[in-house]
Amino acid sequence: MISSKDFFIALDLLEQEKNINKEFFISALENALTSAYKKNFGEGKSASVKLNPEKNTIKVLAYKTVVDEVEDPDKQISLEDAKKLKSTYKVGDIVSEEVTPKSFGRIAVQTARQVVMQKLREAERHSMNTQLLDKVGQLTSAVVKHIDPKNVYVELAGFGTDATLSNADQIPGETFKVGDHVKVFIKKIREGNFGPQVQVSRTVANFVAKLFELEVPEIEKGEIQIKSIVRDAGNRTKIAVASQNPEVDPVGVCVGSRGSRINNILEELHGEKIDIIAWSNDACEFIAAALSPADVLSVEIDENLKASKVIVPDDKLSLAIGKDGQNVKLAVKLTGWKIDVKSESQAETDEEAQKETLETTFDQESNLDLFEDLENIE
Repeated sequence: MISSKDFFIALDLLEQEKNINKEFFISALENALTSAYKKNFGEGKSASVKLNPEKNTIKVLAYKTVVDEVEDPDKQISLEDAKKLKSTYKVGDIVSEEVTPKSFGRIAVQTARQVVMQKLREAERHSMNTQLLDKVGQLTSAVVKHIDPKNVYVELAGFGTDATLSNADQIPGETFKVGDHVKVFIKKIREGNFGPQVQVSRTVANFVAKLFELEVPEIEKGEIQIKSIVRDAGNRTKIAVASQNPEVDPVGVCVGSRGSRINNILEELHGEKIDIIAWSNDACEFIAAALSPADVLSVEIDENLKASKVIVPDDKLSLAIGKDGQNVKLAVKLTGWKIDVKSESQAETDEEAQKETLETTFDQESNLDLFEDLENIE
């Protein structure tokens, strides 16, 4: 038995300083010390090391099975020798005996130092992983550390952990330099061989949502809600907001005095266009607003098909549709409604064509009726 009060005091200090329960170390230390004992005093021995924090002791216990005839002295003991230790022993019983070598103290200290350092690293990594997992879906600051043709590697502020910003997660057209401070959205974390592998993004729609939370305290407080947000990174974002207070204009709150709030966000997004839209329960109103910046003359909806027909002034058709259909596509995603946009003249032409079709159909049906009447007369 080794008495080592200092050893257990050190564990107590670790528990206090690192906020890691010393029981976390005890089991690992017992396993490591058992391996160290066998390595130094015989691999074939059946033994284990027991730590007793209450008594500040370290013991090596050897275990042997009681047999009639000993074949393996490291693991077996004769019934005769066993009865010398305790008269009640019988064949098949397990005898435990303390066999702590005098030289084991030095080995124990060396082994313990290695195990404690390893467990500290594991505990710190686990703690870091837990903290990072809590940050998934959040915005954080980062510093650019390294750049290659496929990725930008950043260090997350407050963690000292590297993260990957892939080309696909970079806003089109933006460039970085080593040392740049950037905001990133923590998209995904997975465990790797050398610690957590963190993927961050600046292109997801929620990156913009978190920028609004940062700039608009009313959103963080829940007074203003982001009901829906869609994005074509580098080009346009549409965000629908609603106010808990009907007397508060949610769009105005998000824009800020003289555009102070929205301008900070636009600067971070390098001028990407943002349409802030007042969310509405009225589908027609919401669809019309979603097609901003285009003006809308009328909206007709089909509840069953969740589809709408929208008419806009002739000179606003291209604005409503957007380049490559971008504006209307984002409006569809924002509202969840199919949107068919037509100019006023297109709608009138379609209406006239529909009338002509109806009139032609009517004339054909009338002629058919006339022929039937003539046949009946004959």
